[in-house]
Amino acid sequence: MQKIKVAIADDYSIFRDGLKVGLNKDENLEVVLEAENGEDLIKQIETIRPDVILMDLKMPVMDGMEATKIIKKRFEDIKILIVTMYDETKFIIHLMETGANGYLLKNADPGEIRKAIYSAHECGYYFNDIVNKALLKKLIVKNNIKPSFNQNIEFSERELDVLKMICNEKTASEIASALFLSPRSVEGIRQRIIEKVGVRNTAGLVMFAVKNGVI
Repeated sequence: MQKIKVAIADDYSIFRDGLKVGLNKDENLEVVLEAENGEDLIKQIETIRPDVILMDLKMPVMDGMEATKIIKKRFEDIKILIVTMYDETKFIIHLMETGANGYLLKNADPGEIRKAIYSAHECGYYFNDIVNKALLKKLIVKNNIKPSFNQNIEFSERELDVLKMICNEKTASEIASALFLSPRSVEGIRQRIIEKVGVRNTAGLVMFAVKNGVI
């Protein structure tokens, strides 16, 4: 297996060092760059392209929210996992709708962080209890956050099959094998669903599916 290249953006070097110790225990993960703020991170990924970024929210010069927006516009394929102390619903929903692929708290154990990296890299998202509770709260208090999903959407049977399997954390290769399609065809269907729904990425698709009772 080719190593998953990881970037860490956090203004506390002691936290970055701790993360590296935990990640280096996994031979399939490689920390390729570190940054102490969003601006520094963006400069570095122009030349060193990571697969997954572990991003803090509160940083000097440029915070994680602004950096996430910019990176998702310039480098769509890079997965971003927010790792922060803030567990407020407004932060979680805003970041996920902006394009983040997962949201973790800084007290998460190294095993969960490694699991999140694999999931984001292979499936496009990592949803844990924090994200699920935020989604549920958003459903209950609908007027707090303006919905951004297109509600009147019709899916073909094949599109629904692919969407349900995405929500079950299946990779493109696994979906292709189960539905007797090529991985390229699966990717084409996934992109078509994203365009229909009007979200940014696979994490947005899962949020849509949860919100609209698809799964």
